[in-house]
Amino acid sequence: MTRRIQTLLVASVLTLVMVVVGLWLPVPFVQLSPGPVTNTLGQAGDKPLIEISGRRTYPTTGKLELTTVEEIPKLSLVAAVRGWLNSRTAIVPRDLIQPPGSSEQDVQRQNTAAMLDSQDQATAAALKQLGIAPSGRDVVVSQVNPGSPADGHLRPRDVIVSVDGAAVTTQDGLRAAVTQVRPGARLTVGYKRDGAAGQAVLTTAASRDDSGKAMIGVVTVEKATYPFTVNIRLTDVGGPSAGLMFALGIVDLLTPGPLTGGATIAGTGTIDAAGAIGPIGGIQQKLLGARQSGATAFLVPSGNCADARASAPAGMRLLKVDTLSAAIGDLDAIRANPKATVPTC
Repeated sequence: MTRRIQTLLVASVLTLVMVVVGLWLPVPFVQLSPGPVTNTLGQAGDKPLIEISGRRTYPTTGKLELTTVEEIPKLSLVAAVRGWLNSRTAIVPRDLIQPPGSSEQDVQRQNTAAMLDSQDQATAAALKQLGIAPSGRDVVVSQVNPGSPADGHLRPRDVIVSVDGAAVTTQDGLRAAVTQVRPGARLTVGYKRDGAAGQAVLTTAASRDDSGKAMIGVVTVEKATYPFTVNIRLTDVGGPSAGLMFALGIVDLLTPGPLTGGATIAGTGTIDAAGAIGPIGGIQQKLLGARQSGATAFLVPSGNCADARASAPAGMRLLKVDTLSAAIGDLDAIRANPKATVPTC
């Protein structure tokens, strides 16, 4: 065997090895596939997913199912190609899911905060729809910044009630109480967690925006309170897209008769406290998950209608919705007459 042939053989083997290795190297894409479907009228473990205490609730039937998307964030080239060829999955650039400069932990924290906020917005929208006015407001922790003074002491959903013994009733009041001291000063923050009172002694740090001002490292929201409690139990799901289905579940439990008429209705959509419904991502995968669960109709934010029409499973009725009141009106009409004419995609 000549030296030239040996060189060609070695080069060929090396090229083949590089190609094979390259097929299994990670690529900057994420796979989206149908995720779990959860009945908001059902159970979370041994307790109701939506539990209302201090107010009369009514028995109901049927299902109001929130839909999710499962993400596989780390793909090889082989897995990405396989996903492209699978009609049940979508392959999207990772930057759409995880913005440049952020970590997977950052995205997870943001998704958790968005889910908790969606539960609060859904509660406010549902009770507004029913004409139930707030009785007050709380300052609620939505996010604790990693490595901040509050990290390990406060948690999302803690209600901050005082700083150094002075009552806190607004976000502005909390900000003023913290920034009146110098960085490095100690503050005693009073809070409520799951109804129980607690205190955290925090050593303030310098604000990133102004090194002369103190901070404790929490993001807060002002949340309306009511003369009864609504507790939503949902874990391992992030993002704001379940808001509409949470709101419908709350309305169903607080009004006589089943909102679904005993049917299985799935859906998705963000919601704000005024009841406005917004579009979401992953509508194709959510529709497939709904079909697997046995849903016959799907509540679609109007902004998602075009994609929903293009990928709707056969026989799935797509109900176009923009507001909570419209969604309830559509379900009322269908319950009275399954062939009723309602807005569709």
